[in-house]
Amino acid sequence: MDFDFIKQVIPLYVDAAFLTLRIGFIGICLSFLAGLFCALIRFWKIPVLRHIVRVYIELSRNTPLLIQLFFLYFALPRLGIKLSEEQCGIIGLTFLGASYMAETIRSALETVGKSQLESGMCIGLNKFQILRYVVIPQAAVVSVPGLVANVIFLLKETSIFSAVALADLMFVAKDLIGLYYKTQESLFLLVVSYFIILLPITIAAHYIEKRLKYGHR
Repeated sequence: MDFDFIKQVIPLYVDAAFLTLRIGFIGICLSFLAGLFCALIRFWKIPVLRHIVRVYIELSRNTPLLIQLFFLYFALPRLGIKLSEEQCGIIGLTFLGASYMAETIRSALETVGKSQLESGMCIGLNKFQILRYVVIPQAAVVSVPGLVANVIFLLKETSIFSAVALADLMFVAKDLIGLYYKTQESLFLLVVSYFIILLPITIAAHYIEKRLKYGHR
C-alpha cells in the first residue's frame, strides 16, 4: 500500500465526495417530493393519474439507471435537448428514486386502518386533514426504515454517473487506476469515501427511528 500516493490524491476524493453529495442530496430531495406526490395519487386512487403513475413506477424500477443516463446524455441531444452531466445525474437519480420513494410511502400510508379514515370523516375532517392529522403521523414511523434504505441505495447508485463523464468518486478512482495503475490504493479510498458518507446516515436514521417508535417529538 503506497501511503504517499494516498495522501497525494485524498484532495481529489474530497472534491469528488462533495460533488457526489451535492448531486445525491438534490436528487434525493426531488425523489422524495415526486415520490410523495405519486404515492398520494395511488393512495387516494385518483382516476387516470393513478394508472399513469403505475406505468411510470414499473418503467422506472425495471430499467437500469445506466440506461436512463445514456438516454438523457446521448439520445436527448439528437432531439435538440442538451443537458449537462450534472443535470443528467440529477434527473436520472430523481426518475429512478421517485418510483422507490413512491412505493415506500404508499405502503406506509396503507398501514393505517380504514376504520381510522372513516372515523376522521365522521368527525368532519376533510381528506387533507385526515392525511395531515391521522395518516401521516402514523405512516411516518413505518416509512423511516424504507426511506433510509432508499436514500442509501440512491447514494450508492451515484457510482454509475462516471459513465457520463461526471467526476464523482467512481470516476476519480477509475481515472487514477488508468493513469498510475494504483488499483489497491484507489479502490481503498473509494471504499473509505462511501463508508464515511453512508455510515452517519445509517446512525442518524437508527436514532430517528428509535425516537419515533417511542413517540418522542
